[in-house]
Amino acid sequence: MPDRSPLIRVTAMPTDLNPYGGVFGGWLMSQMALGAGSLASREGKGKAVVVSATDFAFPGAMQVGDELSVYCEIAARGNTSLSITAEAIARERNGEAETKVAQGTFKFVLLDENNRPRAVSQALA
Repeated sequence: MPDRSPLIRVTAMPTDLNPYGGVFGGWLMSQMALGAGSLASREGKGKAVVVSATDFAFPGAMQVGDELSVYCEIAARGNTSLSITAEAIARERNGEAETKVAQGTFKFVLLDENNRPRAVSQALA
């Protein structure tokens, strides 16, 4: 895996499981949205809100106790938006084995102090 820092790192707990005992996909997506939102706000220097989530895939599974790391990068810049790809990697609790468990793309719109879209290049005062 490339040398990079996760935007989110969290341990899956029993409350994060679906009725079949696996980690709930919605929980994975929410952790990915938190990481992508952090990057969008940092890059946009202000408020950023999700307007879409696309291209999601769940190629692997994780178990309760596994550590989830979410890695994000900016895929595209629009006038008032940022598209951010997110990748979720699970590390087994008692070892070093890692598995990609989810990936997807979030689109964020940057907002001004009146909650109106603002240009990516325009930082909030």
